[in-house]
Amino acid sequence: MDVRRDLSHLVVLTTLGSPDAARKLISGLVEDGVVACGTILGGAQSIFRWEGAITEEDEVLVLLKTHRERWEDLRKAVSTRHPYDVPELLAIPVEAGLEAYLDWVTDVTAKGGSKAE
Repeated sequence: MDVRRDLSHLVVLTTLGSPDAARKLISGLVEDGVVACGTILGGAQSIFRWEGAITEEDEVLVLLKTHRERWEDLRKAVSTRHPYDVPELLAIPVEAGLEAYLDWVTDVTAKGGSKAE
């Protein structure tokens, strides 16, 4: 397995209130080609301050895999599609990854790309 070191890919985190909401968001982002894949991790519990009160919510964590060049498109898409007023959206650079996987992410997120399977 070839591993490539580069910083051209991102894992982007967001949270949503339910698996159904996460599926809906991810499906639209994949359809738009701004992410190659979204992974839903259930069982998250967030504790945060909102409008002056400490709030506790059950959520799902979503990991979105994309190319750095699609960040702005992804940010805009999440801003319009996410049901939260202030959605969490954190981009974490990928330091290294399996070359074939990174190539796949690059291909399916390329503007006008082949949308390879």
